[in-house]
Amino acid sequence: MSGARRRGEELEHALLTAAWAELLEVGYPKLTMENVAVRAGTSKPVIYRRWPTRAKLVIAALAHNLPLQNEDVDTGSLRGDLLEIVGRGIRRYTRMPGDTLPGLITETFRDPEVFEELRGRLRQDEVVQLLRPLLARAVARGELATDQISDRVLRLPFDLLRSETLLYGVLVDDTTITEIIDDLVLPLYHHHAGSAAG
Repeated sequence: MSGARRRGEELEHALLTAAWAELLEVGYPKLTMENVAVRAGTSKPVIYRRWPTRAKLVIAALAHNLPLQNEDVDTGSLRGDLLEIVGRGIRRYTRMPGDTLPGLITETFRDPEVFEELRGRLRQDEVVQLLRPLLARAVARGELATDQISDRVLRLPFDLLRSETLLYGVLVDDTTITEIIDDLVLPLYHHHAGSAAG
């Protein structure tokens, strides 16, 4: 089917898939709207009507091609659930080219609207929604005194891992994830749950 006949979700899917393929092939610095248009079999104006900047296109492509798996996680323990959820997040992150986030951050500093959109993506608020059921089950199993833990505390494992990768350039592996969960996250969750219950 020609690009001229595609409409709506079908066209958007083709454009975001093409942008992702281009990003994987050439990296963020060399990605151009023109090449994405060629790959998608359409024209640049079609892309610009939806995403007026390269940064907005790439942010949309990341969300489209790297969705966080939203099926429920239940390993039988809070520790196991956290290791699984955080591991998924890291695998999601490592699938994107290494120059993408630094390139986006540099470019979006010049555009407050795009920077706010990127910051919203990095906050990964959907992760908090995935963690809430894990806390409820941990309370039912007697692992936590309450599930009344703030969003800020819940986000801690992902904030720490982003710090490791973006600020310190650490290659996050299973050992790093386990250390963060065992040494920092679980003790903090227990502390806050105990304080809330008390």
